[in-house]
Amino acid sequence: MHPHTAEFESVEKHAVARKSTFVSVALNLVLMTLQVAIGVFAHSQALIADGVHSLADLISDFIVLVANRASAEKPDADHNYGHRRYETVASLFLGALLVTVGVGMLWRAGTRLANMDNIPAVHVSALVVAVLVLVSKEALFRYMLRQAERVRSAMLIANAWHARSDAASSLVVAVGIVGSLFGVRLLDPIAAAIVGFLVARMGWVFGWDALQDLSDRALDETATDDIRKLLTTTAGVRDVHELRTRKMGDLALVDAHILVDPLISVSEGHYIAESARMRVMTDKRVLDALIHVDPENDALAHPPARLPTRVAVAALVDAELAKHGLRAAGLNVHYLSTGLDVDITLPADAMADREHDAELIGRIDLAQIKSRLGARNVTVQRQLAPATARASRHA
Repeated sequence: MHPHTAEFESVEKHAVARKSTFVSVALNLVLMTLQVAIGVFAHSQALIADGVHSLADLISDFIVLVANRASAEKPDADHNYGHRRYETVASLFLGALLVTVGVGMLWRAGTRLANMDNIPAVHVSALVVAVLVLVSKEALFRYMLRQAERVRSAMLIANAWHARSDAASSLVVAVGIVGSLFGVRLLDPIAAAIVGFLVARMGWVFGWDALQDLSDRALDETATDDIRKLLTTTAGVRDVHELRTRKMGDLALVDAHILVDPLISVSEGHYIAESARMRVMTDKRVLDALIHVDPENDALAHPPARLPTRVAVAALVDAELAKHGLRAAGLNVHYLSTGLDVDITLPADAMADREHDAELIGRIDLAQIKSRLGARNVTVQRQLAPATARASRHA
């Protein structure tokens, strides 16, 4: 994903979150006032419980607004990967709030059911408000879900389904009020208890989901397979292993090891890794990716622990070449699980009489170098010069 595209999408997401949440705030403020006022007047505990639910919605809307603002902050010294997890923290608080409110509703409904004789008759105005709330909350849900899916925000989707749970609870309230109006007064507190259960259950689902994300939950199997395919189809990548992902708000961080030809240059390996990273970043679910280059699958094989360092290899090679008045123009050391490979390159002007290159190179005791280094292979060659063939030898 191009950085400018990612930045634009982030700005759009926060703008949509702000707008849809303000719409929710305005509607919930009006509905809460109606529900509580008419609930008290009409003696409907279910409607009052639904009003408390709307109050919880108002609080959750403010939590969303604060989290939306905080998550938009750019990375800093304390949060190198940005602040996107503030959205997840907000979802966790929202879940805890809903569980608390739901349990409170259940307690209140249970208390009223224990005192059946004190349940007064419900006024018809309670039904009018309950139907109005039902229609309003369903319309709010559809609007918020459409906006949330457009910008792919898990926090906004959670808030939208919260509005749908409100619509469902309002339907239960309406049924309870209808039953109470027909003389079955028991239905009103039962409706209040059902609303409390729905609220608590929704809070548990949101909270648990947010807790999993805060515990570095990975992307699902389908998304992970998509990322693996992007990596394996990158030119120069032989295989992919140790692919790991972890959620960061609505996006994810990716770590992966790619297998490349062990004898290519460091710069080529880096180029392949950057190419692989840019391909992964085209997936809109990815926030950032860290690609590690391996010459072999280090989950299965490692170079022997006691192989000589490059400094030791260079010292031995220089000493052997000096015996013949030569010096190395280049030295490549390959550390593989099967052993050490050493490639020695002599400068093009290393020998005055180029006709005897092969003869002079043949005098270098490669067997001695190989034995002392414990190497698997040792090769020596001379740099190409204009109109000059390259002489080489290996052991």
